[in-house]
Amino acid sequence: MNKIETQPLDEEVSFKLYTLNRLIQQTYQVFLTPLGLTYVQYLVMKILLEKDGIAVNVISSRLVLASNTVTPLLQRMEKQGLLVRKLMCRDQRQRIILLTDKGRAMRRQIAEVSVLVATSLSELKMNCVMANQLKDQLNDFIQKII
Repeated sequence: MNKIETQPLDEEVSFKLYTLNRLIQQTYQVFLTPLGLTYVQYLVMKILLEKDGIAVNVISSRLVLASNTVTPLLQRMEKQGLLVRKLMCRDQRQRIILLTDKGRAMRRQIAEVSVLVATSLSELKMNCVMANQLKDQLNDFIQKII
């Protein structure tokens, strides 16, 4: 078995992923601030715009976050008037999340954010092929960890 040696911070893959994540979130935030959304709220909106009326545990699973992390986020979004949390008929312990009219009205703006971020990244010379390769590699890595 190969001995794994300590690496300097700049050589750590995890540090590179952390830095990339932080920088991409900063890029998103420029476009999300006018919408009054954080990056994670944006992700919730994308999930609900794909399929409205889903359980909290489905959102948690898609975001790879614990329910107790997602619940306060959903509560804040409910106060913003973007969604409502209702008890499921068949299981009163579960909540189903539904977009409000205000939340559904943001569909175009949410879609535009992805385009604006992609445009920003392409201006940094990250083309679609590179982005898709990186996405596929990260997907493989994530699936091995989960």
